[in-house]
Amino acid sequence: MPHVWRVIGRSVRKQSAASKRVRLESYSCLSGAGGMDDLEASVLMNDAKTPSDVLRICKGKPINENLRPIAWQKCLDVGRSAFHAPLSEIFDLPEQKLLRQDCQQFVAKLGNDDEDKVSVMSDLETILTTYRKISNISYESGNGWLELLLPLLALKKPQNETYSLFAALRTLYIPNGCGHKSGDPFHLFRLLLLYHDPELCSFLDTKKITPDLYCRSWFQTLFAANCNLTVVQAMWDVYFQHAEPFYLFFLSLVMVINAKEQIMSLENSSKEVLVEMVCNMPSQLELDDVPDFCALAHYYGLKTPSSFRKDLLDKMFGDEALHNILHGTMKNSSSSSTLTSPVEDRDINLPQPLSQALCLPVCAAELVDSVSSSASGAPMTDQADGLIVETVRFFLVDCRPAEQYNSGHLPTAFHLDSTLMLQEPAAFATAVQGLLSARRQAQAAGSAAAGDHLCFLGSGRNEEDQYTHMVVSSFLQKQKQNVSMLTGGYKAVHEYLGDSLSENLEHHNFSSCLVCKANTIQPLESPQAQTPTVDIFSKLSAAVSKLKTSEVKGKLLDYIVNPAGSSGKPPVERHVRATDRLGRRYRNVAPVFSIDDDQEPFETAGAGGNEENGTDEEGQREIINISQWSKENSVTATFPCQEYKVNNMFYDSVLALSESYMYVLRLVPGRKGHAQIVARRSLSSVVKITSRRKHPNMITFKYGVSQDDDLVISDMDRLLIPNSTEAMKTVTKQIVNYLKTQEG
Repeated sequence: MPHVWRVIGRSVRKQSAASKRVRLESYSCLSGAGGMDDLEASVLMNDAKTPSDVLRICKGKPINENLRPIAWQKCLDVGRSAFHAPLSEIFDLPEQKLLRQDCQQFVAKLGNDDEDKVSVMSDLETILTTYRKISNISYESGNGWLELLLPLLALKKPQNETYSLFAALRTLYIPNGCGHKSGDPFHLFRLLLLYHDPELCSFLDTKKITPDLYCRSWFQTLFAANCNLTVVQAMWDVYFQHAEPFYLFFLSLVMVINAKEQIMSLENSSKEVLVEMVCNMPSQLELDDVPDFCALAHYYGLKTPSSFRKDLLDKMFGDEALHNILHGTMKNSSSSSTLTSPVEDRDINLPQPLSQALCLPVCAAELVDSVSSSASGAPMTDQADGLIVETVRFFLVDCRPAEQYNSGHLPTAFHLDSTLMLQEPAAFATAVQGLLSARRQAQAAGSAAAGDHLCFLGSGRNEEDQYTHMVVSSFLQKQKQNVSMLTGGYKAVHEYLGDSLSENLEHHNFSSCLVCKANTIQPLESPQAQTPTVDIFSKLSAAVSKLKTSEVKGKLLDYIVNPAGSSGKPPVERHVRATDRLGRRYRNVAPVFSIDDDQEPFETAGAGGNEENGTDEEGQREIINISQWSKENSVTATFPCQEYKVNNMFYDSVLALSESYMYVLRLVPGRKGHAQIVARRSLSSVVKITSRRKHPNMITFKYGVSQDDDLVISDMDRLLIPNSTEAMKTVTKQIVNYLKTQEG
């Protein structure tokens, strides 16, 4: 791996040997730097009490080896009673034999003298046995404890002090959940990679290379298992001074993004080769790479929304045993779903499980503070390695329907009605074109509304946010960088602002604001008159010049003011009549599954039917146990999905397939594993399965008969199926097999 650490706007390259020595001397803190001798530095370090004090002395740079032990003790706050314990003299753990064998094998690889090996072996087993007993965390081979302890043993402190350092390091800086592949640290890292480099994230997803496969040892050992000792010590010097637990994620992010070209050049290599290559990247770090490596990690930290740090700090760091008790029985859902639905009994203002997050979440407090700073003209900058860096400035996209947007919105918000994505695809495409154009012009004009970081805002209500999720998904599929979504939507902003709504929202109308009405808030003053629709160009005109393309503006005004009239009606297929004759199935008929043939208006989805082709009314539907029912009906495959209905609602559902029938099971809220059968379709009745190119996961199943050269449609189901390609392969294969048995 070439030692070139990339960052937007600059490139730091390896230098000559002479310049390396100069730079290393300047980064070797407390060794003559700044005119400070070792005695003076030692006095200052003894007086230091917090990591901030050490940072002021060491300037965020690697530390002289003579002062490293006391500096690490100050930074890790080893004086806390929680990090002290009497060392165990009895080695009676259930896994003691395994622990001892691992210690022996680890010491054998170090290459020490025999006398040193005995001493190191004693330290390792004593400290780890004590920690195992005190923490109540079971020891497992490969959990990183041995590698994490080695740099601490190199400080040559007594066993009890080394134990305190180890306990503090594990508690403060090792993320909880690294022991299993579905742990939150890996989901968070993927979201950060998706935020900064969606192309690379998509490439790794396509190869099914999840972060747990390559960065588990990075997280479990703070790179101690992957880098040589001197590199680890220098890296930890910087890490501990900043006292930022999440710094690890940005170090890992820099490591992966820096090797992007090398990773993607192995597109035709096996998964195993790619994983091995990525895993071994830290081993190529050299001592003189550390300052640049850490500076770039700090840079990426400044260019990332910070909400997740506050939301996840207590959960991801701290007492691991307590974390396992609280979260050990909570299983994360698959992160492959295109859309997610909020859990009904969960506060929408709280971040959803990371495994279900579509993109990086942002809390209302961070968004509102950013908007306020932008509007006031306050500088949004910080310093990274001597450079002035602009921190996160959001370009806010409000995806609520027009009437909700006009009842109150943040002053820098641009409007994009997410419901148009399904109802008026052409108008939606025009809106996105205008939105991106508005963003470019706002940035060029230095507008307060300009920002490199896209943040999407929904209503906070499931019925509208289903569409918002689809909009966000479309931007992610186009590999747009810096995409985030506001947790809790407009409702969260509304609640955060509290009594200062009028000062912070534009056009806020108490009488028409849905949040106000839901909370039965009485207006403090007479309600404002209903404001006319404000489109994104009206918003932009206050900050930048008018768009040059008047045609785009006209189209946008047309669909925002009158979205129903912006396109003609699509052709409607003929539906079944009583006089129709039933033809033989699939004789001279087009292929079952096709792309971009679905021109049926969405409002016609989900027509009713009889017992064979549909179900009875919702109140009379039987509630089934999905697992038991599947066994009784010989179900061969199931696919999580969402059913789209005529009322523009999505319902969490399951598509179930047996040898001769296809079922749509609608999940019952609050009753895990239970559902209602809302559709029962014979496989012989499926005449068409269609999908639009722009929405490949939105699948329409059409049922009916073939008559002469025509398809006579009697009913249809429209389902949103994540990873629909695999589902459709299974469905079409089952249909073909069933028809063969009928003809045979």
